[in-house]
Amino acid sequence: MSKSGVKKVVLAYSGGLDTSVILKWLREVYGCEIVTFTADIGQGEELEPARQKAEAMGVKEIYIDDLREEFARDFVFPMFRANAIYEGEYLLGTSIARPLIAKRLVEIAVETGADAISHGATGKGNDQVRFELGAYALKPDIKVIAPWREWDLLSREKLMDYAETHGIPVDFAKKGKKSPYSMDANLLHISYEGGVLEDPWAEPEEDMWRWTVSPEKAPDTPTYVDLTFARGDVVAIDGRPMTPAQVMEYLNKVGGANGIGRADIVENRYVGMKSRGAYETPGGTILLKAHRAMESLTLDRESAHLKDDLMPRYAKLVYNGYWWSPEREALQALIDRTQAVVNGVVRVKLYKGNAYVVGRRSDTDSLFDATIATFEDDAGAYDQKDAEGFIKLNALRLRVAARRRKSG
Repeated sequence: MSKSGVKKVVLAYSGGLDTSVILKWLREVYGCEIVTFTADIGQGEELEPARQKAEAMGVKEIYIDDLREEFARDFVFPMFRANAIYEGEYLLGTSIARPLIAKRLVEIAVETGADAISHGATGKGNDQVRFELGAYALKPDIKVIAPWREWDLLSREKLMDYAETHGIPVDFAKKGKKSPYSMDANLLHISYEGGVLEDPWAEPEEDMWRWTVSPEKAPDTPTYVDLTFARGDVVAIDGRPMTPAQVMEYLNKVGGANGIGRADIVENRYVGMKSRGAYETPGGTILLKAHRAMESLTLDRESAHLKDDLMPRYAKLVYNGYWWSPEREALQALIDRTQAVVNGVVRVKLYKGNAYVVGRRSDTDSLFDATIATFEDDAGAYDQKDAEGFIKLNALRLRVAARRRKSG
């Protein structure tokens, strides 16, 4: 019998140093069979080497799944219907990918008869929370093995030594050279942590950025994109129908070419510490601007304000790993109900690191009435005398308080 009765584990596997060491370590410590799972969520890397490395290490059951459309359709787009942004700046690129990976880990565990899942998230970060909350929400009796909370291989050097000692196939040409950044990429963003970023005063090095040109080197001619919305989701760009994943890929490309989407943030992790990260989210930056513009034209004022009130809580739920919680699902139902009227086209101007909304229209759901809003003669569409009573009624409590202060 293996340690803790674990017979088979599904490992979230990238083929890199950490997860390759974890694969061997699980066999050594738990004496269990390993199933590897590698997700393509748009990180832009060739995944076949992960299969080859797993095969070389004797893994018999290997899953490499293309989840790009599911990721964009069922996770990114619903989140953007909420206009979610954490602590005013972070577009939740890493956060929103974790519930999908947790879901697939659990599904594979059921398919293969595994009794545990494992991940490579450290004991200092948010990802351990996100993976495990998701897994427990979907399969409450699943066992989770988090090697970083158990082993003593707490440095890159120790990991490399372990790999060399156990004949693990990794690139030893880079032994002793510390990677300057910890990076995570998917269809929504790429993130950077570590290296010079551990000093909050140090400016990120220009050669760190991978998706975006610097705004100073962006084209001198602006780029315009027309985004067509249906029920709150972009369904076409410049009149060309696109799937959710195609939308993200296109906006990342055109946004990155115009220097859009860089962010340098100090954020509050759920585990209690502050961390500094840099992010490139070109497509998400454009999408957020455009979606809010479409809502500004089509959503009733109180519906829009209610969404704005709820958004920080929704964003915190995503950031902290509660995607599968009943409260997030309840908020999503409310948000999605508001999106029935978010239909139309938004024109965005991309220029040197900025995305400007320069036009919006909705032939079916616009609440903008030019005959009322005009500064010219409105031919009686709005009686300006009505404003006097409106103001006096709303000022009543202020006037009563002012009289009391004066008499006191």
